[in-house]
Amino acid sequence: MSGDDGLDWAERQRRAARVHAEADARRRAAEHAQAAEIVAWFVAEARRRGLRPTPLTARSYDGRSRYRTRLTGWYVDRARTRAVDVNGRWHLLTVPGGLRARLLGAEPEPGPAPLIVGEGGRDGESIPLRTLLTRRLTDGNGEPGSPA
Repeated sequence: MSGDDGLDWAERQRRAARVHAEADARRRAAEHAQAAEIVAWFVAEARRRGLRPTPLTARSYDGRSRYRTRLTGWYVDRARTRAVDVNGRWHLLTVPGGLRARLLGAEPEPGPAPLIVGEGGRDGESIPLRTLLTRRLTDGNGEPGSPA
């Protein structure tokens, strides 16, 4: 065996990978907490400004169908695929679709809001979450005007 701590190479690699994964998990948790604060700020500000929440619909993954949901909130992009519900939860409004969704409605699950919306997407367009939500507030009760 070699190395200062007497551990073999494989064990050192496992420990390094675990340390890296733990640091990445802490970073993601901090980003999710920061994004959740931004979303909560948006909901409070939307209510203060009198922005009317609307019933939200979800789109099928292929983009051909729209399905009703039980959600009410604010769309935050032109494509109506991202929204914040009245309870301050972030939603990607894309679902598998199908007969069940057509008959009973879709139930998109909330997820953590990203600090950079659209990051890593194929179209290359991304926007900071605060900027996207600020634009939505500026639009008032009109259509979301963001290109994201």
